[in-house]
Amino acid sequence: MWCIQQITPEYRKRMYRLLDLYKEGYDPLHPLVCMDEKSKQLLADNRKPIAARPGSLEKYDYEYKRKGTCNIFMAIVPKEGMRYTKVTDTRTKRDFAYFVLDLVDEHFSKSEYIQLVMDNLNTHFEGSLIETFGKQETERLMKKLRFIYTPKHASWLNMAEIEINIMDRQCTGTRIESKEKLAEDLEKWTKERNENKCTIEWKFTRQDADKKLSKHYVS
Repeated sequence: MWCIQQITPEYRKRMYRLLDLYKEGYDPLHPLVCMDEKSKQLLADNRKPIAARPGSLEKYDYEYKRKGTCNIFMAIVPKEGMRYTKVTDTRTKRDFAYFVLDLVDEHFSKSEYIQLVMDNLNTHFEGSLIETFGKQETERLMKKLRFIYTPKHASWLNMAEIEINIMDRQCTGTRIESKEKLAEDLEKWTKERNENKCTIEWKFTRQDADKKLSKHYVS
């Protein structure tokens, strides 16, 4: 938010739409789902860490081996306290398309449609579905989807970012050397968060936005 210089009418329109949606209660027929993704660098220790013991923290060598990267998809239903995560080798249009397919057919199969909040990454568009599945399957999926985009350069309005920051602090912020280990750790973390129904309480309102950001509004 600190880098905002000008807020155009389009920015305000998208911001207001999100802030109004965040005030609504949970609707299982039309769930509000916030989605984002993050790259994770895989690192292996050159030397075996020294385990923690009473009065002494675990010790890591500062040297490490790079083992490549992978991608983490995050989708969270903030009012319901449910999240869905997936580890992929890459973050291509195809990866996005299959994650969306999982949301529609697996996680929200009983919903009329999903209100899917995303940023403006070049893979987060209907075209990715068309390239991956073809027009007929995409038409079926789009009947179950409503894409809702944050304003450009305003990913802070996506609650999935909050959950990703929590994920990094609690699970993925340490050195992890393989995709398999990352997926295993993430599955355990996701399951625990879901069992505890960890929700996100969004307090920033349209009135707060006008009060704090109106000096940046342009016509």
